[in-house]
Amino acid sequence: MPAAEKPIASVWTRPRKQREQLSREQIVGEAVRLLDAEGLEALSMRKLGTRLDAGATSLYRHVANKDELIELVVDEVYGELAVPTAEGPDDWRDAAARSAYSLRAMILRHPWVASVLGQVGLIHLGPNVTKMSERMAAVYRTAGFPADETELALSTVLSYVIGMATSEAAYLSLIARSGRSEREFTESLRAEGEGGERGAHAGDPEGERESTFDYGLQRVLDGLQVRLGAAAH
Repeated sequence: MPAAEKPIASVWTRPRKQREQLSREQIVGEAVRLLDAEGLEALSMRKLGTRLDAGATSLYRHVANKDELIELVVDEVYGELAVPTAEGPDDWRDAAARSAYSLRAMILRHPWVASVLGQVGLIHLGPNVTKMSERMAAVYRTAGFPADETELALSTVLSYVIGMATSEAAYLSLIARSGRSEREFTESLRAEGEGGERGAHAGDPEGERESTFDYGLQRVLDGLQVRLGAAAH
């Protein structure tokens, strides 16, 4: 077979190694813990092997390279998403909002994932990414968006969620490096006159972040709701 026609190798089609002391699940689980603790820059096959008390060679029996490992860990955390079903057109907005909140929560638990979401899935999609993406798209189909707009509507909401959650994750990382709690950090900013006036969530910075996120999300959904009405006429 000419080189141009050879199928692209995929971690998802490679047979799993049987009777190995180290399993793919162990590798992926420890990689997620490493990423959560130290970030994407800290991920290497050597460091992961050390954490698993195994040589990098043992890891390469399951995963060909770091790119494949990233595909696996992204698919792993996608499995945490809760995407409800919209039973009918009247349910789509609530289902879309709950899906958006679930994605935001996942990104805040795993801040490193935001920087790789755009890279993963260009060639291969894992089972969790495939399943959750289809479940989210089904919400917008049920809403009644024209076939050629379903993915566009979903992408619009996802872009908002990922952008906002990425900013939140960066902010929370800054606070973590300061060694203070979020409340202490925001109160110090207010005391210095840099945090603006006290609002409805003064003293509750987490609630303030959630309100800000929800405001933008609802306005995006408002726009899509208007578009649905226009498409129906």
